[in-house]
Order: sequence, then structure tokens, then C-alpha cells
Amino acid sequence: MTVFEKTGKVALGSRLRILSARMTDDAARIYQMYEVDFSPKWFPVFFLLAQEGEKSVTELAIEVGHSQPSVTKIIKEMIAAGLVQEKLQVDDKRKTVAELTQKGREVAAKVQLQSEDVDLAIDALIAESNHNLWEALAEWEYLLDQESLLRRVQQQKKRRESKDVRIVPYEDKYQSAYKALNVEWISTFFKMEEADYKALDHPHEYILDKGGMIFVALYKDEPLGVCALIKCNEGPYGFELAKMAVSPKAQGKNIGWLLGMAAIDAARQAGASKIFLESNTMLKPAIGLYQKLGFQKIVGIPSPYERCNIQMELSLTHQ
Repeated sequence: MTVFEKTGKVALGSRLRILSARMTDDAARIYQMYEVDFSPKWFPVFFLLAQEGEKSVTELAIEVGHSQPSVTKIIKEMIAAGLVQEKLQVDDKRKTVAELTQKGREVAAKVQLQSEDVDLAIDALIAESNHNLWEALAEWEYLLDQESLLRRVQQQKKRRESKDVRIVPYEDKYQSAYKALNVEWISTFFKMEEADYKALDHPHEYILDKGGMIFVALYKDEPLGVCALIKCNEGPYGFELAKMAVSPKAQGKNIGWLLGMAAIDAARQAGASKIFLESNTMLKPAIGLYQKLGFQKIVGIPSPYERCNIQMELSLTHQ
């Protein structure tokens, strides 16, 4: 049993590197077989210059998907090998482009014959295979362009850790956590205001006794996130979503999303048709969360908070 049979897919990168090294070693021997003094890593840049003529480093970097410093290094190596030369572009004397030398064009002719043989060999390998690796690579590149492996793992981590999160109704034993989490969050970006102290020091009087609700997110039984629904007695809104705060050590565990969904479900069950909230556009992750929850920007009534520069609403009748 190989190590990859033991590790499974988590070692995908290592396995691809070994396969790549194996292919690169064979490629170097193939160049020797055709009497071409050539490094396999030069091929993408060399191919473009051979097929399309002179190009700038920027153009080459974009087309081959390498960084400019990487392409610059390859160009310098091929210049040292006598395959490439640099010159000023005809229509822009400030811009340097690379092109093949006479030696480079001669090597390109040899590489062309070699490429034809390599293509046929790879076609034969594909025919012997149950899966077309070449097409699979193109598909994987496309899918990873849409969402990177890092992002995909982050989502899986969120899903796993969110299973350890419970959203529970407020109890007096959570009052200190409710206040501390909000003070920490507000003080990080703004300053505490009078309305904050009212809601945080007197949750019963300011929120609960008026028909509002407070939710607490417990991660492994530790209160690490909170939010409130403040009852609105006037206007078109049933509730205001407010006082949402998540501990920095719990971010990335989907707690904001779970709190928001719990609040929305509770507002719907209470018969509310709309919810609104106030925030600040500098809080891009928070605004992104609200948009994901379905909130949309509106022009609302004057806010009691100095820090508020955006108001949003969610219609519960259209969900």
C-alpha cells in the first residue's frame, strides 16, 4: 500500500507534485533524445514566442499564468542559452519585448517534430486510461477558478464547526456575555453611545419586556455570539435586528449566519412582515452577511446612532 492510499485525498498536492516531477524528468530526457538543449520549464513561454512572435513580459505572464518575476527569470535563462533576445517595441520605444533568435527558431523547428511525437504518445496513454487526465485538468482548473480549494476547505470547516453551535434564548446568566461581546465589537470600530448602554445594561426593560427577543450562540456551551430583535411599535417593521456581536475567536464558525437565521425565523413566527437594521458600510463582512440573509438597502428614518450610515430591510412575506 502506498502512502497516498493511507492519506487519501488530503495529499492531493503532494501526489500532483510527484507526478509533475516524474513528467518533468521524462521531458528533460526527451529533449536530450531530440538533441535539444532545453529546460522543460521554458516551454510555455518559448511556445508562445515561436507561435505568435514578439511579446512583452506582461503579455507572456498573463497568457502562461505565471508571475512577471517568474517569466522574467525564464526569459533571462533563454537569453543566456542564446534562444531569445530582447528589443524595444517598434511602436513604443519605452517597452521591451522578447523574441526568438535565429538559434531559437532552429530549436523551435526541432521542438515542433518532438511535440508531434509527444502528442501521439499522450493520445495513446489517454486511450489506455479509464479517465482523460487532460480534460479533467481543464475542468479542475475551471472549477478552482470559480472557488479555490482554500475557500472550499473554509466552507467545510464552517459546516463542521457550526454543528457545535447552539442558538438559545436569552437568560439572565448570559447578561455579562451579552454586554461584553457587544462592548468589544462596538469599541473595536466605534465608540459606545447612550443607546448602547440602555440596551446592554437593561435588556429586560429596553428589549425583552417590550416584546423583543435576544438570542445567544453557544459554541461548546460557551456564549460567543449574541443578537437581538427589538420590537417596533410604529411604522411598517415588526422588529429591528440589532446588537449582533460575535467573539473574534469564534469567527469563521457560521455563528453570525446562524444567529441571523434564528432571529428571522422568530420574527416570522411572531407574525412580522418586515425587519430592518442599521449598520455602517465600513463593516464589509457584516454588510455581506446581511445581504446573504436577504436584507436590502433602504432610505429610512433618522437613526439614534452616530455610527449608522446604512439602513437595510428584509421582507418576510416574499420568502
